[in-house]
Amino acid sequence: MAYPIVPAILASHELRVADLEAAPNETLVRLYAWMQLARVADNRILDLFRQGLIRGTVTGGQGNEWMIVPLALLADKATDVVSFTHRDLGGHLIWGGHLCEHLNQYFANADSPTRAREGNIHHGDPANRSLPMISHLGAMCGPVLGATDSQRRLGRKAVGFAFFGDGSSSTGDVHEAMNLASLMSFPIVFVIENNGYAYSTPADEQFSKGTELWRRAAGYGMEGIVIERGHPDATVRSLAAVIDRVRETSRPILVEMKTLRLRGHAAYDTCDYLKPGESDGFFAADPLPKFRERMVGLVGAPRIESVDAEISKYVEDSIAQTLAVRRPEPEGMEGDLFAPPPAPFAWKAEPKAPESLTMAQALNKALRKVLLERPESIVLGQDIATYGGAFKVTENLFKEFGRSRVMNLPLAESTCTGYAIGLAVNGHRPIEEFQFADFATDATTQITLNAATMHFRSGAACPLVLRMPCGGGLTFGSFHSQELESFFLSMPGIKALYPSSPQDAFNAMLSACEENNPVILFEHKGLYRRGKHAVAWDPDYRAVWKPRKVREGHYATLVTYGEMVHLAADVCAYLASEYESDIEVFDLRCLSPLDLSHVAASVEKTGRLIVLHEGRRTHGFGAEVVSSIVEGCRKALKARPLRIASMDLPVPFAPELEAAFRPTKDKVIQIITGWMS
Repeated sequence: MAYPIVPAILASHELRVADLEAAPNETLVRLYAWMQLARVADNRILDLFRQGLIRGTVTGGQGNEWMIVPLALLADKATDVVSFTHRDLGGHLIWGGHLCEHLNQYFANADSPTRAREGNIHHGDPANRSLPMISHLGAMCGPVLGATDSQRRLGRKAVGFAFFGDGSSSTGDVHEAMNLASLMSFPIVFVIENNGYAYSTPADEQFSKGTELWRRAAGYGMEGIVIERGHPDATVRSLAAVIDRVRETSRPILVEMKTLRLRGHAAYDTCDYLKPGESDGFFAADPLPKFRERMVGLVGAPRIESVDAEISKYVEDSIAQTLAVRRPEPEGMEGDLFAPPPAPFAWKAEPKAPESLTMAQALNKALRKVLLERPESIVLGQDIATYGGAFKVTENLFKEFGRSRVMNLPLAESTCTGYAIGLAVNGHRPIEEFQFADFATDATTQITLNAATMHFRSGAACPLVLRMPCGGGLTFGSFHSQELESFFLSMPGIKALYPSSPQDAFNAMLSACEENNPVILFEHKGLYRRGKHAVAWDPDYRAVWKPRKVREGHYATLVTYGEMVHLAADVCAYLASEYESDIEVFDLRCLSPLDLSHVAASVEKTGRLIVLHEGRRTHGFGAEVVSSIVEGCRKALKARPLRIASMDLPVPFAPELEAAFRPTKDKVIQIITGWMS
């Protein structure tokens, strides 16, 4: 079905200052038309919500058009990067797509850009560098930095636009992003849409009296300016100067836009927190009616009335068409959680001869191979350059590949991960190292709610590797020893590998780097230098996505991963010798997606199941393994399933306490023999 014809006045999505000089009246009419379209669409969307035709809620940009429309028209839609907020429908309309496509999103119908998996204005166009919105507005800044840097690396003179409100300007991500952009000279226009309220909280309850948000720029070594509400053509000139300056200098600028919120935070907002008469003052300051009055004076009432009528008809025709679109079907949702795998990369068959390497050295060798053979790859993290990483896994890579490929980043895990997401969505393949897995908790929103959901809600691939040194046994205490697989993998959309040997670590790095989805690579710190083992090119490197049988057995099936694989091998060798009980051992290697088919077949054979892992027992990963196996077991087990894990405590520091906390050889033997009797 063809969409309604777009009015001719809206045919151009571009605007330049030169247009104001060459044809001022026609340019202003076009600017007015886009503002009017945004206002009429927002108002009608609110009406449709109140009629029960739109679900959830809606947020509106009424009062925000005077700044978002000029900015979106001025941006280079073929090159630039943006992440609009919920006040920016006008920007979405200008960036691309027919009005019907955007209305489909609000109606959550089958033709919704997010396939009805996200509501309201939570959509974008990743293929055209409009990054999809998440509700954590500050966290949207980091991906803009990454996608913009990606564009620059590809030789495109892009500018990134990071939008956030006065409320979210208080979040840590905003400050992390401004610091990172200034440090790295990323060409970003940070835009504070300051309407004076964070939902119901006024500015004087958010900031000290007299605070001017644009002045915060100086603390990050960047320029800051404020643009007050005024004539839209003056806004065009001010914003054009900012964009041109950022594009040429590749230096970020913070712009505080003193805008309006005419309709409250969202449709359900009662606005009863406003002072008497305050709302009347907002409407009295509304720039759009004033602009319309001015345009009537310039080109005459009939011309503006004609524009208004044409836009109203276009909106109503588009609404009628989108109301007729079928409702979404649930089929296929699970299949869309992960982006489809690419063809295996054409890795060079090196190293051909086996080399004796520790796990840390095997990971280093794999990273070097990735950097050499995949020009889109970038290694980033804290202290990974000259120092070579907290565990020396990136040693000498900076010397060989330089700062553009091996990037030291500041202590800002959330924005640094957001930056990596932006790189990934735009076609690069970043590999981020966390000094310790524990520190990844600072990036939880970026990992679990942004990267992990990217393909499901937007259809975009997010090829990102997150390296997490984890595990205890080295007396590092509670903040440097966590096993976080259950924590992260309880959220959908993340793949995870947990190698237990140097060869598997080498293979896992290659496999993770060619994935089109976020992959967590758990690396147990106790294995980094636990002896040297042969590492060579393995044409079957992708086998790490399946469990590996470590030893044969008939008495029971033991499932484990990571450092516990070595403990399990020792325990089972002892039990075979002393108790004549051969236990079959599997190293899971891949924790997500979890393939237990071979393990289940083993349990069918042995009739007994043991799960061993270092993480805590309650809510631990072993519970998922047990339930998955038992649910599919076709015959009765000969014994209850046995879970062996750490205590339900923070990781204690002293070696005596940590030994009591974690599974040890003697403890595991005692538990299993007690279970056998």
